[in-house]
Amino acid sequence: MFGLLKENISIAFNSIKSQLLRTILTVLIIAIGITALVGILSAVTALENTISSDFASMGANTFNIQRYEFNSQRQGGGEVEKINPIISYREVKKFEENFQYPQAQTAVSFTGTSAAEVKYINEKTDPEVSVIGVNENFMENSGLNVEEGREFNIFDIQNNNNVVILGADFAKPEGLFKGSDPIDKIVSIRGAKFRVIGVLESKGSTFGNNQDLRVLMPIQVARSMFTQPQINYAVSVKVDDKELLEGAQDEAILTFRNIRKLNPMEENNFGMERSDDLINRIFSITSYLNFAAWIISIITIFGSSIALMNIMLVSVTERTREIGVRKALGAKRKTIATQFFMETLIIGQIGGIVGIIFGILIGMAVSAAADFDFTTPWVAMIWATAITILVAILAGSYPAAKAARQDPIESLRYE
Repeated sequence: MFGLLKENISIAFNSIKSQLLRTILTVLIIAIGITALVGILSAVTALENTISSDFASMGANTFNIQRYEFNSQRQGGGEVEKINPIISYREVKKFEENFQYPQAQTAVSFTGTSAAEVKYINEKTDPEVSVIGVNENFMENSGLNVEEGREFNIFDIQNNNNVVILGADFAKPEGLFKGSDPIDKIVSIRGAKFRVIGVLESKGSTFGNNQDLRVLMPIQVARSMFTQPQINYAVSVKVDDKELLEGAQDEAILTFRNIRKLNPMEENNFGMERSDDLINRIFSITSYLNFAAWIISIITIFGSSIALMNIMLVSVTERTREIGVRKALGAKRKTIATQFFMETLIIGQIGGIVGIIFGILIGMAVSAAADFDFTTPWVAMIWATAITILVAILAGSYPAAKAARQDPIESLRYE
C-alpha cells in the first residue's frame, strides 16, 4: 500500500514537471487567493493586537469626556453638521470641583504642541515632540508607568514646578542624552528650563503616532507656555470599582450638562466614551476587513478551482494512451483515480504553501510599516491549508473519475 502511494506521488511529480508552465500558472492563481486571505487576516490581527495592548493598560473602568462621540458622523439630507463647542479650561476646572463620586479620580490634560524641539546642552531633537500638560492623575488614568525616576505628585502640580517626564525614546542610546541617565538633567523647551524627574515605559506607535516621543509637564506650566486660542482639553475619569462605573458616568454627564447650562430638552453637546466601548467599536470595524478578505479569497479560489480542474482534464486527455496501458497491465480504477487525484492535491498544496508564505510576508511588511504588533497567523494558515485541500477535492474529483472510467481498448487506440 505504501509502495503504491509512493509510486503515485512519484508519477504525479513527473507529470507536473512535464507541464510545468500550466502548473506554475495554476499554482499562482491559487497562491493569489491564499495570499489575499492570509495577508489581510495577518494585518488585521496585528492591528487588533496593537489596539488591545494600547487600551488594555487603561482598563475597563475608565471613561473620557470629549468634544465628540467616537462614532459621530456627518448627517445626510442636507442637514448642517452639529458643531460641539470645545472643552475649555474653565469647564474642566469646574468639573474637577463639582464632580464628586466615591472612589473616582479625574485626569485633565491638553496637547500644547506636536512640533516642539527639546534641547539638552548642545544636543536637540527634531521639532516633532508632543508636549502635554497634565494633572497628577493623568498617568494613572492613562495606564502610563515610569521606567526610571518618579511620577508627578500633587506638589509638582499645585506648585507649578518646572519638571517634566519624558517618553522612552529620549533615553535610547541614539536619543537626546546619548544613552546617559536622563534623571535630574536640565532640558530646554521654548527657552524654559525643566528638570527631568522620570522616563516613561515604551508604548511604541499607534497609527503613525509615536507615543515614546512626548513630554509631560504640569498643566499650569504648559498653559503659560502654550497660549493659542481654542485649546481643547481632555477629561478622563477612573473608578476603582468597575461596578461603580455606570453611576460615575451618569454623575459625570449630569455634572457637565450643568456646567454647560443645558436644559432637560437639549441633547448633550459633548461626547463620552468608555475605553472598552472604544476598542469594541474598533474591533467591529476590523471585522469588515476580515469579511472582505474572505470574499476576495473565495472569488479568487473559485477561479483557481476552475483552472485546476481544467489543467487536470487536459492532463487526462493527453495521457489517455498511458491510462490504457496501465489498465491493460492490470491497474484498477481506484489506482488510476488516486494517481490523478494525487496530482491535483500536490498542485493545490504547492499553491497554498506559496500563498501562505507571501501572505505572511505581506502581513509582516504592513505591520512593520504601521508599527503593529505582528504575530504568526496560525488560524489563517490552518484555514488556508483546509481551503487548498477542499479546492483539490472539488477540482480533482471529476478529472480523476473521468480517468478511472476510461475504456482500456479505446484508450490504447487513442493517438
